[in-house]
Amino acid sequence: MNKHYLSSLFAPRSIVVFGGDREHPEKLTPMSRVLLQHLASKEYQGSVTYLDIAMKGTLGDLAASRADLAIIALPIEQLAAALEVAGRIQCRAALILSIGVDASLAKKLHAIAKEHGLYLLGPNSLGFQCPKSLLNASALGKLAQPGALAVVSQSGAITTSILDWAGKNGVGFSAVVSLGVNTAVDLAQVLDYLADDANTQTIVVYMEGIKNARRFMSSLRAAANSKPVIVLKAGRNAGHQVGHQAEGAKAALTHSGNIVGSDAIFDAALQRAGAVRVHSMVQLFAAAKCLSARYLPMGRRLAVISNGGGPAVLAADHVNEVGLALGQLTADVQSELSKKISPFAVIDELIDLSQDGSAEHYRAAVTACAHSLGIDGILVILSPIAGVDTGAIAQVLADLQATVGKPLISCWMGDEKVTAARTILFKAGIPSFRTPEAAVDAFNHVSLFHRNQQLLRQVPPPLSQLAKPDLEGARILIESVLAERRKVLTEMESKALLSAFHIPVTKTILARSATEAMLVANQLSYPVALKVDSADIAHKSDVQGVVLNIASAAGVRDGWQDMMARVAQLRPDAKINGVTVQNMSGKPFGRELFIGITTDELFGPVISFGVGGVMIELLADRALELPPLNQFLAHRLIDRVRSANLLGAWRGAAPVDREALEQILLRVSEMACALPQLREMDINPVIVDADGALVVDARIVLEQSPAEPGNYEHLAISPYPSDKEMEWPLRDGRKYTVRPLHPHDAEMLQTLVRNLSPESRYFRFVSSMRELSDRMLAKFTLIDYDREMALVAIYRERVLLEEGGFNETEKIIGVSRYVTNPDKSTCEFSLLVADDFAGQGLGSRLMLSIIDVARSRGLAYIEGLVLNNNHNMIKLMRSLGFEVKKYEEDPDFRLCVKAL
Repeated sequence: MNKHYLSSLFAPRSIVVFGGDREHPEKLTPMSRVLLQHLASKEYQGSVTYLDIAMKGTLGDLAASRADLAIIALPIEQLAAALEVAGRIQCRAALILSIGVDASLAKKLHAIAKEHGLYLLGPNSLGFQCPKSLLNASALGKLAQPGALAVVSQSGAITTSILDWAGKNGVGFSAVVSLGVNTAVDLAQVLDYLADDANTQTIVVYMEGIKNARRFMSSLRAAANSKPVIVLKAGRNAGHQVGHQAEGAKAALTHSGNIVGSDAIFDAALQRAGAVRVHSMVQLFAAAKCLSARYLPMGRRLAVISNGGGPAVLAADHVNEVGLALGQLTADVQSELSKKISPFAVIDELIDLSQDGSAEHYRAAVTACAHSLGIDGILVILSPIAGVDTGAIAQVLADLQATVGKPLISCWMGDEKVTAARTILFKAGIPSFRTPEAAVDAFNHVSLFHRNQQLLRQVPPPLSQLAKPDLEGARILIESVLAERRKVLTEMESKALLSAFHIPVTKTILARSATEAMLVANQLSYPVALKVDSADIAHKSDVQGVVLNIASAAGVRDGWQDMMARVAQLRPDAKINGVTVQNMSGKPFGRELFIGITTDELFGPVISFGVGGVMIELLADRALELPPLNQFLAHRLIDRVRSANLLGAWRGAAPVDREALEQILLRVSEMACALPQLREMDINPVIVDADGALVVDARIVLEQSPAEPGNYEHLAISPYPSDKEMEWPLRDGRKYTVRPLHPHDAEMLQTLVRNLSPESRYFRFVSSMRELSDRMLAKFTLIDYDREMALVAIYRERVLLEEGGFNETEKIIGVSRYVTNPDKSTCEFSLLVADDFAGQGLGSRLMLSIIDVARSRGLAYIEGLVLNNNHNMIKLMRSLGFEVKKYEEDPDFRLCVKAL
C-alpha cells in the first residue's frame, strides 16, 4: 500500500492500447499514428496489448490480467466507448490522447472513469514520457533522454518546446507530463506523484490556471519539501486562469481590494510553498540548465571570476539588481591566491584575472572559491581575447566540476571562437550561458529555492501565543451586522472588532450633531480629529471627509459644518451616520503604515503590508503573505517592503518598536484565520514609533461564508492543529504529551528511528535501514494537516547535572499517522513505538487518538498493512476493533480495517 496510486499510470507494467485499425493506417488519427510508431519500437519492456472497441480478440485474457494502463487514441466520437471498455476490463488507469474535446464530453469521460475507479489523464492531453523505463505514451515527439528533471505542463506546445530545447542542451528527464485542458488527473496529483518519485530530483512546472488552491498548495508544498520546484505561470495580468475572468470578482471596497492583484497573490503563495517562480521561457530554460547540474546553492553569495573588467562589472550590477550578494574571499585567501595568478590581476569584490588569465590561473581562482565558506556559487566568465585558449580553460572547469562542491556556472562570451569550448562544458554538465546577466539570473532563481525553504517550514497555529482574543464577542458583532443585511462595518464597529483581538486603536466616539461633537471632544481632550462616518464612502479623503489637529470646541463646530457641506456636495447619494471624534495619535514622529486583508477567490484571505496614508495606491509599496503567520513570517513580511528602511532611525526620529508592529500582524493573522466572514480589511494608517503602534483608522467588509469558524477550510494553508494536544499517563505513572507532529521535530524523529531495534525498524518500514533518508525525513515531518495527520508522543526527561540542578530534554517515544487515500473517504494508518516504552499502553493511546482525528475529518474507514509475523501489532489491532484479513496482493501482510 506504500506504492503511489498513480504508479499504474506513470509506471505501468502492462498496457492495453485502443489505437484504431493498425491494418489500415489511413484511418488512424494523427495522434494514434504517432503513438503506434512509438510503441512499435518495442523499447518499452512491459507487456503491450492492442484492442479495439468492437471487443475483438483477447478481452477475456485482458480482464484476467487487469492491465495497469489503457491508452486511448481514437476519434472523439469513440472515446467514451473505449474508456467504458477499459473500465470493464479493470484497467487501473487510462490516458486519452486527444485535442478538441469540449467540457461536456470531458465531464462524461470523467464520470465513466470515476465509476470504474480509473485514474484518467486527459482528455486534451498529449500524453507523457518516462525515459528511464523507455515508455513514450505521447504525441510529443521522440523519447527524451533519461535524467533527473521532471516537467509537468498544462500546454502541449510548451512541452514540445522544452523537449526540443533539452535535446540540444543535454538535459535529460525522469518524466514529462502534458496535462492539457479538462484532464481528470490534475496538476496537484501529478505533483504528488513526482514528490514521491525517487528518479525525480527537480520539477519544472508550466501552468495556466488552477481550480482548487488548497489542494494545489498541499501538493506543491509536499513536492518542494523534498526537491526544487520551478514554476512558470502564464497570464500574469489576467487572474489565475488565462482567458477567464476570475470567478466571483467583486468591486473592491477597500485599499486592499484595489492594490492587491491576483498575480501578486500567486507569487506569495508560491514562495510560502517553497517553490521558485520564473517569468519567462528564457528564465525557465536557464533555471532548468542549472538544476540539471551537480549541486544546488545553499545561499545567495555568488563569486565572479573573469578575464576582463567589463563583463565582471555587468555581472556584479545584475547581482545587485536581483538581490544577490557578491561572494568574497577572505584577506588570507586573497593573499595566497595572488601568488598563483597574474600580477595584473585584481582581487576585490570581483576576481579579475586580467587579459593574461590562463588555464592555471582559472584553476587557482576556482579552487580558492570552492574552499571558501563565504561563497555559495561560482560564476566563471571568459572573453575570447586573442591568445587565450578557451578550450583549455573549459577543460579546467570540467576537471574541477566533481570536486567543487557548489554550483559552478560558466559564461563563455562570443560565438565562433568559443564553440568548441562550450562543447567541453556541455559534456561535463556545467551550465553555460552567453551573457553574464543570463548566468546571474539562472543562479538567482535556483538559489531562491534554498531561501524559500525557510518559508515552507513555517507551520504556525491559527492563534498566536499572545493573549487569547475575544472570539465570541467578535463573532456576535459580525452576526449582528450580517443580520442587518449590511456588509461594511462603521469605523466604530471596525475598531471594536480590532479591539476584540487586542489590537490597539484610538478611542473613537460617533457624534450625530455639531453640539455632540463638541461635547465628545471636550471629554476626549484636545487635539482631536473628525472623520465622516458612512458605509457608502470607501475612502474618506476622496470627499475631504477628514479634519485633523482640531484644538478647540469652536474648531470642532466649524470643522463639522464645513465637512458636512463638502460631503453633501461631493456625495449627495451617501447615507451619513454622523462624524466620529477621536484623539490624535500622539505620535508626531510615527511612521504611517498600512495592514490589510483581501480575499482571493482561489487562495482565500491574504495579508498585505506596506506604506500607508492617502497615497497608498500611488506609492504601491506592499508585500503579501498568506495566513497563518508567526513571528518569523511577520518579521520577513515587514522587511520585504521598501518602506522598511523608514522604520529605523531617520532624521532625528528613533527606531520604531518593530515588535509592536509584528504583534499587530500576528493579530491580523488571527482575525483572518478565526473569522471566515472577513472579506476585506484596511488598517490605514497604523502609526508606529519608538513607543509602540496605534491604529488610527480601519474599515472592514464582511460576507457570508460557508466555512465554519474553527475548521479553517477558507485558508489555502492548513494551520498547525494546536487544539489536538493532550497529556496522558503511562502505566508506570509517568506522563507524556500527544500532539501533532511539527516540521521542527525532524531530529527527534530521526533519533527515535536510530534507537529502534532492527526488528522494530523492519516491522515499521519493511527494510533493514538504520535511519531515515533525507527524503523520507522531509516527507514524514512536513505534512499537510488537511489530508494527513501525524501524532507524536513526547516524553520530557529530567537529567541531573553535575554542577547541580536539572536539564529537561524532550524525545519522541511514539508516532501514529494516517494519510487520506485518493478516494477521500478512507485513510491508511501507521504506528511506531519506542522499544523502551513498549507495554505501557502507548500504542493503544496513539491509535485511539489518530482514529479520533480521522473520524472528526469525516473519513469512513481506516486501514493499514501489518506483517504476518508482527504478532503484537495484529493483537493490538484486534483489541481496537479492527478486522484482520488476508491481503491478496502480498501474502506476507495482513490488511487491518476499521469502520469509523
